[in-house]
Amino acid sequence: MRGDNPILLVEDDRVDAMTVGRAFKEIGVKNRLDVVNNGEEALKYLRNEENDKPALILLDINMPKMNGIEFMRALKEDQRLRRIPVVVLTTSREDQDRIETFDLGAAGYMIKPVDYNQFVETVRAIDLYWTISERG
Repeated sequence: MRGDNPILLVEDDRVDAMTVGRAFKEIGVKNRLDVVNNGEEALKYLRNEENDKPALILLDINMPKMNGIEFMRALKEDQRLRRIPVVVLTTSREDQDRIETFDLGAAGYMIKPVDYNQFVETVRAIDLYWTISERG
């Protein structure tokens, strides 16, 4: 993931958020990582004109207040925000969650590995995909 725009992580688990940040540093992602705790906070962040539009949103599904699927519905209804790419990064292995997020336009659906090294490889795969996509 290159460029100056931040990456928005929508994640309610502080340990997972810190793990993503650590993995980014390990693989050399330079983008600033902005973290919010749920879908409501993410929409507030995205609609704040003072914030840079993120290059990518990494989204958890299971969160309080507004879960990832509810957030994606609201995101895709907003003409100014609907084209921001979303990669789901979650523990949910539910087929319905996967189907629904792809129906809502998710660019990817990744299961969070428990093992840190596998987690880093998952983040590396997201980074590689995004780097190639930006060149295209």
